[in-house]
Formats: sequence, C-alpha cells, structure tokens
Amino acid sequence: MDNVQIIERNGIKVVEINTIEFSSKRKIDWNGVEQYLKKYVGKQFVIEETGDIIHIGSDFPDEYTHSRYKEKSFGTIGKAKANAVQAVPELIKTTSNLQYNPNKNAKHSIDAAGGWYYGAIHFTLPITNDCKEIIGHNAFRGRMVIRCDGREQLYLYDIIDIKKET
Repeated sequence: MDNVQIIERNGIKVVEINTIEFSSKRKIDWNGVEQYLKKYVGKQFVIEETGDIIHIGSDFPDEYTHSRYKEKSFGTIGKAKANAVQAVPELIKTTSNLQYNPNKNAKHSIDAAGGWYYGAIHFTLPITNDCKEIIGHNAFRGRMVIRCDGREQLYLYDIIDIKKET
C-alpha cells in the first residue's frame, strides 16, 4: 500500500495518508515537522481543478510550524496538521473551490501584494490497533492558504481550519 494516495468519496477528492510520521498528540516535534517540510522548498505543484502552479517558498516550513494557527492546534488537530505534511503535493493537487481575498495586512504588503487564495482540502489519517495494523481512517477537512506575490506567482503559505469530520 502506498503511503499517500488520492481517492474519491461522494464526488470529493480525498488524500489518504497511510502512515503516522509524527505520533504524539501531547508534544508534537514541530522542529521535526519543519525539517520534513524543507524537502519541498523550491518545488512546484499544480492544482488540478484550476491549473494554477503553486510554488513552495523558503518561508513555508517556518510559517507552517510557527503560525498563530499552529499555536491553537492541540490534540487530534495538531497531530493532523503535523501529519498532513506527508501529502503536501497531493493536497495541492486536490485543492478545490479556490477563493480570492485581497491582502489587508501591511505586514504582508510585499510577500502577498497580490492577495490571498483559500482552497478546500480533504485528507484522512489511519487509525491503528495495538499491532500497528490500520483498522480505519479519520477524515479531516481544512483550508489551504496560498499567497500571491507582486509578480502574480502563487506560494503555499499554510494549512488552517483543520476539522475532524464525522
């Protein structure tokens, strides 16, 4: 079984992650998550629905692991955010319902001069038994945050609003 695969459920593309790289709910190794994300820097991926090219800039690992949203991510949601890093290319590919918002924050007047895009993502993480066998998956949804710089290039910025689906 592949570590990450794209499946379809009820007409929605879902990224199924089949391993838990960052297992602790109480004390996630965010420095390890940041190091993991650095392997994507300089790469680009395409959103299937729109054809938009999303670049991974050098600011992404730091923003993802030190953002205000991460500070509020505890327990299952923190574990989901940490483990979603295993599927960044697939999550970008399956992003849907991209919506634009102009930049209103002076702090981002240069790096997001062209505004922000938010897109829906869906992913699952495995549920394992005592023998580490997968016995099911927990489903999550979230929003991918993409910044648009002054040259109209799109950069992955963060994943926020992660919620466990019932």
